[in-house]
Amino acid sequence: MLRLACRRSALARAQAHQVGQLIAERTGSEFELVPLATTGDQQPDKAVAAFDTKGLFVDTVRQAVLDTDADMVVHSYKDLPSEEVPGLVIAAVPVRADPRDLLVSRDGYALANLPATATVGTSSERRRLQLLNVKPGLQVLAVRGNLDTRLRKVAEGELDAIVIAAAGMQRLYSPPEQGGVGAFTLPLKAYLLEPGECLPAPAQGALAVECRVDDDDSRSACEAVHDPRSHVQVTAERAFAATLGGGCLAAIGALGTLIGGGRLELIGMLGDPGRRRVVRLSSRGSDREPERLGAELARDVAAALGTRS
Repeated sequence: MLRLACRRSALARAQAHQVGQLIAERTGSEFELVPLATTGDQQPDKAVAAFDTKGLFVDTVRQAVLDTDADMVVHSYKDLPSEEVPGLVIAAVPVRADPRDLLVSRDGYALANLPATATVGTSSERRRLQLLNVKPGLQVLAVRGNLDTRLRKVAEGELDAIVIAAAGMQRLYSPPEQGGVGAFTLPLKAYLLEPGECLPAPAQGALAVECRVDDDDSRSACEAVHDPRSHVQVTAERAFAATLGGGCLAAIGALGTLIGGGRLELIGMLGDPGRRRVVRLSSRGSDREPERLGAELARDVAAALGTRS
């Protein structure tokens, strides 16, 4: 029986269940979930930026694996700090879901026709700056809480819209037999934001399955669900973010795409909140050197942001 640690939210349980199902289908191993509250979960009303620690959404689940109270942990890869934890290894990146963001509203607004002074909820500095770059008059408000709570704020008129990850919606509202909560029933409509409108966070839509370095059985199970293509893309994106020194709170976006012929394209974005400035650049390189591509593009973007006035 494989024990999969995850956060306690419905979304975290859904995506861990889906990974467990995939492992079961490919290896025959049974699984159970070990839901845990992380430091960030224990203080839901505290602004994320107010915490003075990294990894506030992964600390207890990682410790459970280190303490052998769980065999592996399923993370939203975009929330995972870039620093490695001694004794643990990312053993699998399953096939990535849609990396794009969604603009969710009662009226089904596209970004282009969103009212100029609409109230939009997001705690992401990356999203805030990109939205304001297109619509400077928007009232972008920080909003925390689980996905269902944030969606209800729109349905009840507290906000005109929110921006969330498409992958989260897809996983949470999957059928119960797939670990989700079932069909989405709130009277809301979603518009997919293309990367040209809002570049996603590094590794958005991807999951990371982490286990102990010396746990051969768990590592073998993880290998059965690993997707090399997704891994290459998110490796470039996370190298971009790591080179810039940015965690999940930074105004950093990145999206890698395999374009054939052994080539990888990477689009990177860096924002300066103080100047409301956003710089986006792209580059191409070998898909065998995703870290190098990410690091080089990061340096180019940082230089461009520093020189533009």
